[in-house]
Amino acid sequence: MKQFFYRFFRFTYIVQKWLGKRLTTSGMFVVVGIITSAVFGLDPNPSTNYQIFAALLSILAIEIGFSLFFRFRFSATRLLPRFGTVGMPLKYRIAIQNQTRKNQVGLKLFEDFADPRPSLAEFLAIPEPNEDKRNRFDRSLGFYRWQWAIARKQSAIATAIELPLLAGNRKTDVVGTIVPTQRGVVRLAGLTLACPGPLGLFHACKTFALPQSISILPKLYNLPSIQLPGSRRYQSGGVALSSSVGDSEEFRALREYRAGDSLRNIHWKSWAKVGKPIVKEEQDEFFVRHALILDTFQSELYSEIFEEAIALAASFAYEVQTQESLLDLMFVGTEAYCFTFGRGLSHTDRMLEILASVIPCQDRPFDSIVPAIAERISLLSGCICIFLAWDEERKKLVRYLQSVGIFTLVLIIASDSSQFSHTSELVSDRLTQIQVLTLGNIQAELMQL
Repeated sequence: MKQFFYRFFRFTYIVQKWLGKRLTTSGMFVVVGIITSAVFGLDPNPSTNYQIFAALLSILAIEIGFSLFFRFRFSATRLLPRFGTVGMPLKYRIAIQNQTRKNQVGLKLFEDFADPRPSLAEFLAIPEPNEDKRNRFDRSLGFYRWQWAIARKQSAIATAIELPLLAGNRKTDVVGTIVPTQRGVVRLAGLTLACPGPLGLFHACKTFALPQSISILPKLYNLPSIQLPGSRRYQSGGVALSSSVGDSEEFRALREYRAGDSLRNIHWKSWAKVGKPIVKEEQDEFFVRHALILDTFQSELYSEIFEEAIALAASFAYEVQTQESLLDLMFVGTEAYCFTFGRGLSHTDRMLEILASVIPCQDRPFDSIVPAIAERISLLSGCICIFLAWDEERKKLVRYLQSVGIFTLVLIIASDSSQFSHTSELVSDRLTQIQVLTLGNIQAELMQL
């Protein structure tokens, strides 16, 4: 049955989009009047319903006929920013070139998104969040699942733009607004100009293909001032890692060259004076470095908990730019990844862009992330762990961090905090702080940290 309804939804989506652009509000009332008069006109006895039906149908037909003679030609360009952020209105400029000599007034501009209809496999495999709470009929029909899948794939909403007068053979700039609703990529297919008919019931439309895309970064939470305890650690790798953070390399003295010294430390002027290799002796680098461990291990292709974990990781990543530390983002996708960010290294936007593309890891166990953590454990001052669950594997990782003396902030995202209300395992200690964050109340609970 779901396959049948899927095909029906695909067809009705195209019809809905076509009518949505062409019928005005007044036109919708006329269509409703036509349908109503047709239903009541089924009575074989003579009535005025026939006359109403014929009159309304004739008016709509005249409007549609006028739309066939709309010969407007135009071109357009969009100037999109590089990024957008979930929930934040994204404004951009659109330049429209009227390629006719006639001035155009009363036009509307619609953004055309790339086809957001899910495939049959996606429709069957990815349920709507909390679909199990709907009644049996709604679950069998799949209409709410279809609507949710469309919104998720489109990833943004855009309203029609009322255009000013478009002068003949002139270029006009207007401002468009898109509101991103999902992280990832918003794909735009083109622009449609709509011109109302003489009665304002039906739009004549001209579409200009203009494929573009924009990356949408995860939403960000406001975070309190969080200072993870932890001393500065020695960082091998030189000043390129430390930059202005902590104690960078500083000149201490000159000495004779020893086997194994790096050639980049040779002081060439002194060598020229004394006739033998002289090297610069420099101070080691010690600074604070934290790990941001993102739990990506879940069996579902999509979940609200996973999306909130991404948003939470993005919020901490964004705060790093104002703190005197480096941050290692660690997660597992097709393999274990570790990206280092902070002053002197990659920009915060790059980390947010990476987080915007993270997908769940479905084919690996949780402990596959442990080797990446163990490899860098001697460099770390503290850890921030964002977990999707609280089971024995995750507890084992926290105990490991405790055993090596790493200060750790553990954030567990849950749909319901009541499952942790009677457990004694979420007790914070000197090295570890554990906090449960519930869906729908994450911002308030973050401010309590």
